[in-house]
Order: sequence, then structure tokens, then C-alpha cells
Amino acid sequence: MLVTGFLEDGCPYQVQVTGQADRPIEGSARVRALVEQYSGKPVLLGPLGPRRTLDPGDSRAVVALLRQHTRVVEQRE
Repeated sequence: MLVTGFLEDGCPYQVQVTGQADRPIEGSARVRALVEQYSGKPVLLGPLGPRRTLDPGDSRAVVALLRQHTRVVEQRE
């Protein structure tokens, strides 16, 4: 899944969310570090839930994390 967006400081990014636990993100070291930082912590899959523990191999949870902590402008399967 290809995700394009902006980090909090306005820096643009484009990453491939792989769904692989050992390498969940390809394309941005900063976004990869964000996923590593929140790994094992709860993330909301939608605006009201459900809440799930972030597993780097769960692409849906990784995208939800990106939506919560960055400004996602495009997402393609």
C-alpha cells in the first residue's frame, strides 16, 4: 500500500506499507522510526475505534498510526 503525506514539520513523505513485521515501511527513515516508536502501543483504527495494539506487520494499524500522527493526503492499495 502506497501512502503519501506530510510529517508534523511539513516535510513530505511517500512510503510503501509492506505488511511485514521486520520491515513495515519502505521509503522514509523518519516514518519507519515513527512506526518503531509506537510499536506495541495502542492505536485507533478509526476515529472512534476499535483500539488495537500496533503490530508493525499489520498494515491497517500502521496506516491508522500514520493518519493519527501525520497528515495523509493519499493512500493507494
